[in-house]
Amino acid sequence: MANAAKAVKHFRSWSGMDYYQLEIASMWEDYQVIRAAKSDSRLANNNLPPDIQKLRCRACYEALRFSPQIEAMGKMLVDRMRSYGPYIALHLRYEKDMLAFSGCTHGLSSVEADELKKIREETVYWKVKEIDSRGQRFKGYCPLTPKEVAVFLSALGYPSNTPIYIASGEIYGGDARMADLQSRYPILMSKEKLASVEELEPFINHASQMAALDYIVSVESDVFIPSYSGNMARAVEGHRRFLGHRKTISPDRKSLVHLFDKIERGKMKEGEVLSKRIIEMHRRRQGSPRRRKGPISGTKGMDRFRSEEAFYVNPLPDCLCQRQSSNVNNSLVIR
Repeated sequence: MANAAKAVKHFRSWSGMDYYQLEIASMWEDYQVIRAAKSDSRLANNNLPPDIQKLRCRACYEALRFSPQIEAMGKMLVDRMRSYGPYIALHLRYEKDMLAFSGCTHGLSSVEADELKKIREETVYWKVKEIDSRGQRFKGYCPLTPKEVAVFLSALGYPSNTPIYIASGEIYGGDARMADLQSRYPILMSKEKLASVEELEPFINHASQMAALDYIVSVESDVFIPSYSGNMARAVEGHRRFLGHRKTISPDRKSLVHLFDKIERGKMKEGEVLSKRIIEMHRRRQGSPRRRKGPISGTKGMDRFRSEEAFYVNPLPDCLCQRQSSNVNNSLVIR
């Protein structure tokens, strides 16, 4: 394919089959290789022919593969995590760029908050410059802090000897910010702790490859918990659903911050009452089978598409089918 004619195409978001049949198909006459720049949400989530949706499943979860080097390294990391026992993969989205983009500064010093604001103001393609951090947090738009994650895991009943894999880039604030989580869960691992500098050297300067390693370890984990619902967290959730609805606990951040604030103000203590509240709150947020959510009633145009649950977050029912059994009704099987 070295001499094949190539093109880079920015596909239109949430497009139906007419767009691809009428506008994109003609490109194949001139190009043998078409690179899809930004491929997420470029095909409609719903109302597509079943054969297209099935093809989409096979492409996402069977045909697409990481390079052999990434696959091998990912498997090695999984094996090393498994040596500690069943583990949680925690997608801890508490990196500097994430906090700067979202404007979330809860628990940070004024110096740190000013640094994040400066980054936001100087990043041209980030449109929103002035953000109400407190408002963001109470709407559930902020990633949980490492300290909040520690309280959350304890309330769910995970013991202190639970192995946890941290899937993330560099945590803002470093070891000091991780102290509460580390003290409660000492078996806190990452790719940098599981692998030597020499083993990671081929990937270290490639952010997407490092993220791919985290993706593999997260998909294979016994429990996956994202502290924020970003693109990677959603993709991992969808992949785990396809593989048999592996346990994925999605924190209800909007409800949790009210409980966390009560603890900070001394109006609630950690213990049985808090634990019961959080467990009940998340009883139906653990990746169990359910149909993909449609658009929010009353929305129109692009807002209607944006309000739909993305296909790659929940490929049910398109990637799975139902079969009748004499013993179990409507049990789910992977296609």
